[in-house]
Amino acid sequence: MPGIKKAAILLIALGPEASAPVFKHLRDDEIERLTLEIASLTSVEMEEKAAVIREFHQLFVAQQAIAQGGIQYAKELLEKALGPQKAHEVLSRLTAALTVRPFDFMKKADPMQVLNFLQNEHPQTIALVLSYLDPKQAAPILSALPPELQTEVATRIATMSGAAPEVIDEIEAILEQKLASTAFSDVRQAGGIEQVVAILNGVDRSTERTILEALAERDPELAEEIKKRMFVFEDIILLDDRSVQRVIREVANEDLLLALKAASEDVKAHIFRNMSQRMAENFREEMEYMGPVRLRDVEDAQQRIVAVIRRLEEAGEIIISRRGDEIIV
Repeated sequence: MPGIKKAAILLIALGPEASAPVFKHLRDDEIERLTLEIASLTSVEMEEKAAVIREFHQLFVAQQAIAQGGIQYAKELLEKALGPQKAHEVLSRLTAALTVRPFDFMKKADPMQVLNFLQNEHPQTIALVLSYLDPKQAAPILSALPPELQTEVATRIATMSGAAPEVIDEIEAILEQKLASTAFSDVRQAGGIEQVVAILNGVDRSTERTILEALAERDPELAEEIKKRMFVFEDIILLDDRSVQRVIREVANEDLLLALKAASEDVKAHIFRNMSQRMAENFREEMEYMGPVRLRDVEDAQQRIVAVIRRLEEAGEIIISRRGDEIIV
C-alpha cells in the first residue's frame, strides 16, 4: 500500500478532531495530496484500517525507543515484542523515514557563508542547493546574487523537476569538504514552482520585482503562474483594514459574493469587519439565499479579485503584509 494511502487511512481512522492539528505541520503540497487521497477513499476495509493503525503504532513505539535508548535498545525491545523479522522491517521503514535531506549540513551555516561557496558555481548548481534549503535560508542568498544571476537561478528552480542521486552526491561532497561538515543524501524531488514561490516570499520587494519582471520577459506563462501562487484569495487576511476597504470598493459585488461563498470563516470575518453594518448584513442575506453555486464560478470570481489586489499593490495603493516586511505607520 502506498505511503500516501496509509497516511489518508490513518487520518480517517483518527477522526476530524485528532487529524486537523496534524495538517498544521504539513506542507501545502502534502496537504493537497492527502486531501485528494482522502476524498478518493469512499470506503476503507476494517482489515486495512487495523493494519495501518498497527503499523503506525509500531513505528511510534520504535521511534520512542530510539529516543530513549538508541537503535540497539529499540531493536531488542521490538524483537521481544514482534520477533526478529518484524522488528527488522519496522526499523528499516523508520530509518528510511528519518533519512536526512541533501545539503542538510548547511542548515546551521550562515546564509552569507553559503553564498561565498555558491556564488561562483554554475547557476544549475546554485538552483539545486537552494531548492533543498529552507526558504528562509535560501531567500537572503538569492537576494545577494547579482540581478542577472537571480533571474537565472529562479528560473532553474521553478523548472526543476528533480535531480539524479549521483549528481546530488557529487555536489554535496564538494560543498561538504568546503564547509568541513557531514551530511546524508536522499532522492526526494527538489525544485518546482512551489519552492521558488516560497523563496520569493522571503526576499525583499526589490529583489522580488526584479526577478518577476525578468521572468515575465523570458517566460511570461511561468512568471504569471508564480505570481498567482504568491498571493491567493485566502491571503486577503494579510491586508490591513484600509487595504481591504479599498479592495471592496474596487471589485464587483457579484464577484465578492461568489468568492465569499466558499471562503474560510476567517476571511469572511476580515471582509465583513471592513464593511458597513448594513452592507455586511445584506451580503450575509444574499449569500444565504444564493443557493448552490459551481466551484468553477467561485474560483473564477476569487481569481478576478486577486487580480485586482495585485494591480492595486503594484500601483502602490495597498500593502500586502508579508513576513520580514517593515511597515511604517
